Amino acid sequence: MFEVARLAGVSHQTVSRVINHSPDVSDATRAKVEHAIAQLGYRRSNSARALASNRSRTVGLIACSIDFYGPINTMASIELGVRHHDMFLSVVIVPQEEFEKSGFDSAGRSFSEQDVDALVFITPTDATLLAALRMNTTVPRIIITSTHGAVTADEALALSGTKGPVSFIGIDQWTAMHDVADLLHGLGHRSTLYLTGPSNWRDAATRRLAWEHYCAKLGMATRTIDVDSWEAGRAYDAVNAAIDAHRRQPSEADAQAPTAIVTANDNQAVGAIRALHEHGLRIPEDVSVVGFDDIPGADNFYPPLTTVHPHFSEVGLKVTGSMLAMLGAAEPPQFDRTAHGTGLVLADLVGRGSVGPARER
Repeated sequence: MFEVARLAGVSHQTVSRVINHSPDVSDATRAKVEHAIAQLGYRRSNSARALASNRSRTVGLIACSIDFYGPINTMASIELGVRHHDMFLSVVIVPQEEFEKSGFDSAGRSFSEQDVDALVFITPTDATLLAALRMNTTVPRIIITSTHGAVTADEALALSGTKGPVSFIGIDQWTAMHDVADLLHGLGHRSTLYLTGPSNWRDAATRRLAWEHYCAKLGMATRTIDVDSWEAGRAYDAVNAAIDAHRRQPSEADAQAPTAIVTANDNQAVGAIRALHEHGLRIPEDVSVVGFDDIPGADNFYPPLTTVHPHFSEVGLKVTGSMLAMLGAAEPPQFDRTAHGTGLVLADLVGRGSVGPARER
């Protein structure tokens, strides 16, 4: 850095400002410094910066499952947020079979050796949430999870006995499911079918609790089918079985036939739509369908899928903001809503052609 400063005819503090993208440098000075950097082939040493600042500028991220749209997009948003603050993201993906044997222990040891400044966890299940909280570490922890499961997020924190700084962040799934229920009720739907996700996933538990709560509040009948999977094929089988069982009943049972199907994710909606089409049921004239996640291509389903769009990019910003606040480098981020100690990021209901008014009986 001193060599760059000498060649550019500026102070080393000015070189530091240019490297750190400070606005307090004139365009002409910035151009001189950047020319000197290119001429000398200067590259910053993260090791040297770590020694000078007592920070590695490295964030560890541990994920147990990245097979689905939500976790993948959450990881991408965190990487963007961390990189925006000129930090590095080091990722460890723990396979399910390895996690069941040792939890996050090996990942924790790896990050301890890297001397990370903070740890971020994507914890889709109760087991992964408790493992993240029980990890022996003193660095700040940001845990991405849903509010509900076998225990709520704040109950899990109390059960674990964790002493270090912890922040919970998640998607506001309760408000999202309220919006779905409100939309269907407003269109005259009074009998619905709900497909759950995997029983051990906190997202699935939260969405189910919220859906059943708001259906009861609105006086809307709902039948819940335990699919116990996020996959389209399992949802296809479940809806096929439900339609076949209904058609074996006397005709007067048609009054209780569901006019809408709500699925715990968009993959399930794919299977449900296929089953409806194969049985000659029109969407939305006979049955409306709603998904969750707004996966790429959902707007080109036949018909285009009404679904919930989580703001995964906002999750990355909130994770980074919380981390910087816990490190004393920023003010804590503001959330539109918090519940059970969890800062919640909004998710929008996107209305499309798969939902319409309930058919007349």
